Amino acid sequence: MDPERNHGGKPSPSGDDAAVSADAVPPSAEPRPSAEPEADAELEADGGKRSRRTRTKAGSHPNNVRKLRQSAMMSKAELARRAGVSPLTIDRVEAGHPCRMDTKRKILEALGIQPSAARDVFPDLDLP
Repeated sequence: MDPERNHGGKPSPSGDDAAVSADAVPPSAEPRPSAEPEADAELEADGGKRSRRTRTKAGSHPNNVRKLRQSAMMSKAELARRAGVSPLTIDRVEAGHPCRMDTKRKILEALGIQPSAARDVFPDLDLP
């Protein structure tokens, strides 16, 4: 321990409490310069809100997987096992995240739904 600093509210060994610097600021409280100056300009232009350009919002691909799974009285783990995908994948699909066509096909088969009824489960599906 540094005898010149006041640690833990105890008086310093020299008896001089002025040894603690009033301008000592913890590193986390100091303003950091932004690594992306254009992001700061975008932040100011948006009124303080950052935009998400790279990520698709959850729920942007609504589907009926959860409803059909629950009507079949099947857990996420059971559907995942039957479809040959991970439970996390089922969770993401039910939340509306995009997934591959092969994943959609596996989920349809595991639910016992014909491929011709795929649009009933995945309304955003582009089929010929």
